[in-house]
Amino acid sequence: MSKLKLDLHPIYNKGDLIDKALVNSFAEAEKNKIDEIEIIFGKGSGQLKKRVLRFLDQKDVRSKYHRVKKDVKNHGRAFVYFRWK
Repeated sequence: MSKLKLDLHPIYNKGDLIDKALVNSFAEAEKNKIDEIEIIFGKGSGQLKKRVLRFLDQKDVRSKYHRVKKDVKNHGRAFVYFRWK
């Protein structure tokens, strides 16, 4: 099972870079048929988490992945799972 890790801590306050990083990680996952992306947004005030979840909820993005799992033990990360044919 192949995994990709995306840590958004270094760019937490740079909105355009956050979107670019998310788009690039999805493109890499698609190109290399990666099964899972771990997105680390940290606990903080929750603004970065909301931004990431809004990105994942966009119609064109939602069609690319199978499911999203929010980590129960660590509220600062989420996992995006893919099913490739």
